[in-house]
Amino acid sequence: MFPARLRNLAMLILDDAERARLKICTAESCTGGLLAALLTDIPGSSAVFERGFVTYTNRAKEEMLGIAGDVIADYGAVSEPVARMMAEGALEASRANIAVAITGVAGPGGGTRMKPVGTVHVACARENRAVVHEMLQLGDVGRSEVRLASIETALSLIQVQMR
Repeated sequence: MFPARLRNLAMLILDDAERARLKICTAESCTGGLLAALLTDIPGSSAVFERGFVTYTNRAKEEMLGIAGDVIADYGAVSEPVARMMAEGALEASRANIAVAITGVAGPGGGTRMKPVGTVHVACARENRAVVHEMLQLGDVGRSEVRLASIETALSLIQVQMR
């Protein structure tokens, strides 16, 4: 179901997290739970994967992750501040040590001049550390490609926070 490179990266992360006794959770918007699906597709992932939040709507981001509506109104759901707050909110609302968040415009519609299709913000929080963030500007490369690239970036940020 997932490309081998993503599956292999996910397996490495799960192994490293298990050795370090870290739990991981996800907060996903444009990927709709695909990162959680990738992680839980690997046997033994229950030792590491704590939970996933699929917060596709703004209201879900507010209710499940505690993001203030005025932050979403001021910056937009697809923004660095919202991605960072999603990761922090997921960490707070779970028993995980690391939380990764993805919010973006996967397309084919929904883009604007300021936030075109392929714009994605990924953030990763870890207890007692600064949140790391990466912005992707992939262009209109197709919904699946945007989502897979977003997942790959999220996995890379988890690795950063595990070091």
